[in-house]
Amino acid sequence: MFCSQLIPYAITQKGLLGLVLAVLLPLVGYLIVDHYREDAVPLPRYYIAERVDTVKKDGKTTYDTVYHTVKDFTFTNQMGKQVSLHDMPHKMVLVNFFFTSCPSICPKMMANLEKLQKAYIKSDSLLQLMSLTVDPERDSSETLRQYGLKRNINPDNWWLLTGNKKDIYDLARHEFFVSVTEGDGGPDDFIHTEKLILLDKDRHIRGYYDGTDSNVVRQIANDIAVLHLEKAKNRPPFLKRIFNPGTE
Repeated sequence: MFCSQLIPYAITQKGLLGLVLAVLLPLVGYLIVDHYREDAVPLPRYYIAERVDTVKKDGKTTYDTVYHTVKDFTFTNQMGKQVSLHDMPHKMVLVNFFFTSCPSICPKMMANLEKLQKAYIKSDSLLQLMSLTVDPERDSSETLRQYGLKRNINPDNWWLLTGNKKDIYDLARHEFFVSVTEGDGGPDDFIHTEKLILLDKDRHIRGYYDGTDSNVVRQIANDIAVLHLEKAKNRPPFLKRIFNPGTE
């Protein structure tokens, strides 16, 4: 009789311990990362150094590397609306270059971007996807709209963009640096790249990825999470915010 009462008790105790661990371990992990932030988690690097500034303060000389900031641009999305980087000041942006009739690398890239859109559908204030056509003569906004409808692309957080070819090609070469060749954006000029480019909220390039690699989705999601943490680095740690509310 005693044993039969003890066994359910032991099972209950084990189940309770499991529940406590399931709750506490993620919480402890969060508190550690929140407390140490960028010191505990390796941050995605900055790309494209433009210059090194000399800074003199209190008799000491330090050197500050200035990294490329992607300039604002305006193109037409699949809904026929003029949109720009300034329209999303608090979002990270993932950019690629494609064209709707592409039979090779583009379908793989777009499939990976579809996975990312689904992953961030409930966090659409965090990430914006932008796909710029390199064949704007054929890819009108209506063509892009039909392309998006076939793939369930949500135009709120994934823009398919078209515009002047010379402007798009200049952007690809001199702002996103995805082509090593020079050209004039004329009829014979063509850029075809598998690269996905991640911009942080300050419009610095923080990642280049092979868009045809099925494993890239996980890496991009990880980098976005870490960069989101980086943007909060000036906020006091969680425990300090709890015990000292005035430090928010």
